[in-house]
Amino acid sequence: MDDSEPDTFAVMEQMPTREVLDSLIESGLHEIRREKSGLLLSGFSAGLDIGFGPLLMAVVLTLSQGSYGDLTTELLLASVYSVGFLFVILGRSELFTEHTTLAVIPVLDRQASIGQLARLWGLVYIGNIVGGLLFTLLAVVLMPGLGVVSPESFELIAHKLVSHELHWLFVAGIFAGWLMGLLAWLITAAQGTLSRVAIIWIVTATIGLLHLPHSIAGNVEVLFGVFISASITPLDYLAFLSLATIGNACGGAIFVAVLKYGHVVRGAK
Repeated sequence: MDDSEPDTFAVMEQMPTREVLDSLIESGLHEIRREKSGLLLSGFSAGLDIGFGPLLMAVVLTLSQGSYGDLTTELLLASVYSVGFLFVILGRSELFTEHTTLAVIPVLDRQASIGQLARLWGLVYIGNIVGGLLFTLLAVVLMPGLGVVSPESFELIAHKLVSHELHWLFVAGIFAGWLMGLLAWLITAAQGTLSRVAIIWIVTATIGLLHLPHSIAGNVEVLFGVFISASITPLDYLAFLSLATIGNACGGAIFVAVLKYGHVVRGAK
């Protein structure tokens, strides 16, 4: 091999952690300072787009010979679950669970206030939930008529999240928020679109494979059951949404924002 030729498999230089932190602070401040209408619309768009992941899960369950517990089906479900996140993150819409880390770091750096953080969280969260609600209504009304989704698959997806003890929802929600906060950090550190696609798929497919409660994608999943099944009540939905949301916020803010900010400002390289 000619030594002058570039090595295709050479490892690219990683972005220093201080630069990652500075980039996250800059991005977080940009979002915090955005107009209210822009945040709401971006959050609404994300709530719509993320619904394609749960919808494709329903398609896989309808067409597959297997179900939950079958390895092949579980891997397929986890893979298609990530599709909604790819649409949202690469499309640069606002997702509440990303901001459990992204918007917290400027507050830790004393460049933004808790009030500004609460404003951003509230606007994005409302947009995400309303967008997910509209997507779910469209999916359960229109998709079964196409013959690729059965109402039973919608119900099965919802039951997978609401059939657990309430404390499980909170604890597992922490892990989901932790992974989403880590995703925000890794995407910032990544070089190139392909590497970002791979990171999004790995992290969100992990959430799907472990059946962790993600408050925004799970909003769509549980609403499937509310609209389809009499056995899943609005109270089940509210319990899921509240505990998953609190868990996600704790996971992203504590296990990623606080810890990574702390180790960087104390001299990590």
